[in-house]
Amino acid sequence: MSELFSKTEREYGVNYHNHLFEQYKFYIESVEKTSYRRQCANNYFVTINTALISLIGLSLQINVFKNASSIKIVLSTLGIIVCFIFWFLIRSYKQLNTGKFTVIHEIEKYLPLALYRYEWKVLGEGKDTKLYYPFSHIELLIPWVFGIIYFVLGFCSIF
Repeated sequence: MSELFSKTEREYGVNYHNHLFEQYKFYIESVEKTSYRRQCANNYFVTINTALISLIGLSLQINVFKNASSIKIVLSTLGIIVCFIFWFLIRSYKQLNTGKFTVIHEIEKYLPLALYRYEWKVLGEGKDTKLYYPFSHIELLIPWVFGIIYFVLGFCSIF
């Protein structure tokens, strides 16, 4: 028996299967909540990046600031820092979800259907991009795209 299970069916008693299924349902809900928090964090960082890039772009068109080039460089540097934080957060959520799905697959060994494990198998376990291209791979590119934009805008501010 896996380390995941603290008691065997015999040790636990008559409610073992009912409680196992209830805990599984609660765990699935926690995965959904994690995905929701991940999406909210992504929206937050996309909004911050869009606002910063808009501010830099606006300052390129109209000379709002007295020392405009240094402020643009500071904003570009701030944007690059935000991108690093964004990238690490996405990576952290990816790792957390990987762990959660490993736990789900382990629990499913003791349930009649292993829906998540089977779905992952049907999708080629994320290894065959013709079957499934993992969203997290695309998601990890977003901070890089913003970072490149900040680099270009900062470079343009210098010259």
